[in-house]
Amino acid sequence: MTTMRLLLLSNSTMPGEAYLLYPKQEIQQFLGAKKVKALFVPFAAVTFSFDEYEQKVNESLQGIGHEVIGIHRFKNPVQAVEEAEAIVVGGGNTWQLVRMLHDQDLMRAIHRKVQQGTPYIGWSAGSNVACPTLRTTNDMPIIDPRSFNTLNLVPFQINPHYLDANPEGHGGETREQRISEFLEINPKTYVVGLREGTMFKLENGKLDLIGKRSARIFRKGATPYQLNAGDDFSFLLRE
Repeated sequence: MTTMRLLLLSNSTMPGEAYLLYPKQEIQQFLGAKKVKALFVPFAAVTFSFDEYEQKVNESLQGIGHEVIGIHRFKNPVQAVEEAEAIVVGGGNTWQLVRMLHDQDLMRAIHRKVQQGTPYIGWSAGSNVACPTLRTTNDMPIIDPRSFNTLNLVPFQINPHYLDANPEGHGGETREQRISEFLEINPKTYVVGLREGTMFKLENGKLDLIGKRSARIFRKGATPYQLNAGDDFSFLLRE
């Protein structure tokens, strides 16, 4: 755990901002001053092409001196992971992302590579798959994922884009109610409601929340509570 370096974002873009604008400086600091050509996993894209996704990310990263190359361009994706300087997993539909990671035997390869210290950046679905399972995603199950198991880089679950309340006039379950259902079946697991504009950074064995909004902590049998940047999140790393 101590050698891993993770940057797990709730979302890519804040309303009214350019793509990947709010986390851009954090990404730059995380990858360092030397130019990095990161391996990009665009598999969560459903309504646009992987090439378009790669281009969109590169256009955003131009100003900070880094770039990505899509894993779909490689004949041997496992080898591409093994040789990657950094790994970036974009958001979109978590179910498709997980299916394609399983289909191409990439779960174990990415897990092993990141455990060796290769930087990992994910947003939304890309943060979901850093957890043990995809089962706290908000996405519609548009495809059979083959397995709910994901990269298991952290021992807790993230619910990205976390919202406290339902939109006015909506009578369905709140996000908190849905997380409570997950905890009924998985009582020993922590779930973190990661609000938009925030991210987790794991470096040197220390987990930090970055951003102006709090994170909401859920555990079976405990009243949900808030933690902020600067608070101690080390309990989430205990398996």
